[in-house]
Amino acid sequence: MNLGMKKTLPLSWEAALEAVPAALKTEGFGVLTKIDLQATLKEKLGVDFRRYTILGACNPNFAHRALQQRLDVGLLLPCNVVLHESEDKKSVELLVIDPMQTMASMLGEPFTALATEVKTKLARAMAQLPG
Repeated sequence: MNLGMKKTLPLSWEAALEAVPAALKTEGFGVLTKIDLQATLKEKLGVDFRRYTILGACNPNFAHRALQQRLDVGLLLPCNVVLHESEDKKSVELLVIDPMQTMASMLGEPFTALATEVKTKLARAMAQLPG
């Protein structure tokens, strides 16, 4: 089972970190959190790891609608967006959570329509990016 949608971006690491939040913003998502996993693993464990950043993206309208149905849906928020540098360091892999695989599959019919809307907007944001 794929947890998310995937796209290879022919961008530098720095360009991808700028382009992805900008594309998400056009679809109403803001980035609430930014976790630099490479730096965290180095600091906490002393291990080297490729560039890997997790963005916590949120569309307030969708979050509000979901929380009105179930307060515990907050466990599935925000929508995680992952960027990691390819092994050859010539591109960046973009992974975006698929709410149909998480929210809809776990919570059933009441969340299917909402998850479909969220997925559509996330997919449109991805389509704006090169690759």
